[in-house]
Amino acid sequence: MNDLEKVIDGIDLGLPAPFAEPERQYYFIKKGREYVTARSKELGRDLTCSIQTFGCQMNVRDSEKLAGILEQMGYVRTESEHADFIIYNTCTVRENANRKVYGHLGLMKHLKEKNPEMKIALCGCMMQEQHVVTTISKSYRFVDMVFGTHNVYKLAEIFVSRIESGSMVIDIWKDAKEVVEDLPAVREFPFKSGVNIMFGCNNFCTYCIVPYVRGRERSRNPEDIIAECERLADDGVVEIMLLGQNVNSYGKNLEHPITFAELLRRVCAIEKIQRVRFMTSHPKDLSDELIDVIAENQKICRHLHLPVQSGSTKILNAMNRRYTKESYLALVDRIRAKVPEISLTTDIIVGFPGETEEDFLETMDVVEKVQYDTAFTFIYSKRTGTPAAGMENGSTKEEIQDRYNRLLRRVQEISDVKTIAIKGQTQPVLVEGFDEKGDGLLTGRLSNNILVHFPGCAEMVGKILNVKLVECKGFYYMGELAE
Repeated sequence: MNDLEKVIDGIDLGLPAPFAEPERQYYFIKKGREYVTARSKELGRDLTCSIQTFGCQMNVRDSEKLAGILEQMGYVRTESEHADFIIYNTCTVRENANRKVYGHLGLMKHLKEKNPEMKIALCGCMMQEQHVVTTISKSYRFVDMVFGTHNVYKLAEIFVSRIESGSMVIDIWKDAKEVVEDLPAVREFPFKSGVNIMFGCNNFCTYCIVPYVRGRERSRNPEDIIAECERLADDGVVEIMLLGQNVNSYGKNLEHPITFAELLRRVCAIEKIQRVRFMTSHPKDLSDELIDVIAENQKICRHLHLPVQSGSTKILNAMNRRYTKESYLALVDRIRAKVPEISLTTDIIVGFPGETEEDFLETMDVVEKVQYDTAFTFIYSKRTGTPAAGMENGSTKEEIQDRYNRLLRRVQEISDVKTIAIKGQTQPVLVEGFDEKGDGLLTGRLSNNILVHFPGCAEMVGKILNVKLVECKGFYYMGELAE
């Protein structure tokens, strides 16, 4: 039994629930456990739970917390949507993500009719949209719990409220100032973990719904972040990924401001941590201090995701990105001068309202100059609720598709050249597990985020080993353990 379990077991449910967090949630975890235990005895089996996660790494981390709370309450995890309790942790960056969730709910309605005792919860970014909550409350009355991004930590309290009230519980906050951590979590990997360092976004890119659903930027205190990283390191974690919508602006709103670069230094100083990653970086806030810290510290992985979105300054201005083509290229030059081995990846949107062929050629020019290792390319998709949704697009679908195809082709050509350039080298690989193909090969990642498959055994999982890169297979390598 760990320290947190001892704290929860020691709670007296005869007393009122505490007001302070996270102690209040410990109280409701124990209270929820009483229901789960009683119901399990009635059924003569364990109650199962399933968490379906959509979206970004921050949602993945939130789902690990949800899993930790459910485990402490007595649920047993399963991947099946036929579980006793299913949670959909939703994303709303694109409208088709919303449609996907509604599709799942159509299936769940029939399952709930067969098993009325099943519990269904919806949480995450999609639930921060008022029209979605209205639709759920009117048309999907079989859903038991609805909550948003700001109060994921309240799962146990919301669960108990649902049991005691016997009706749907909707608990949505428009915004939040409080950051509540120190709750149980079940990590997907025992040897690597995401760590939230901040929440929300202040950038308001005109195509993006995130600031409206995630709220304004809120940074965690550095002492709390370091303490969490130290606990993870003591628990066997060797790789940390620092998470935030815009990690480069970390610390600006703290009582005692601190830069992201300084936070990185402190995380890297933890002896047992061998690798540090971070995402996502906004180009306008990436400082020379941060570049220096990356250059100085080999623990920081040689991979930087730096979304450009467009190479046209006119379109960047329409997107409210607050940098120009020239300033972005100058930033890339400074990064490459200090960290020449860095792997640069990016996001690019094709067909943003007002984009002309000339604007697109500016984007192609950036691709040629930067030579990205990988680019995630998207055709612009109108997102209701954002300023860009009301902008007119002068290009036809055929023109946009043609530009997208040209971009994708060139990005892939450059990526192939970049990937094959390291063939024959021996590099350290964090072994993550066995290849999903079931061929008995291990799979892992280089510092620059490239995947490598190679022969090995289960005892190697979670370790950083030197692997020779023998054969390039496009976006990944076949390798062999170095002598």
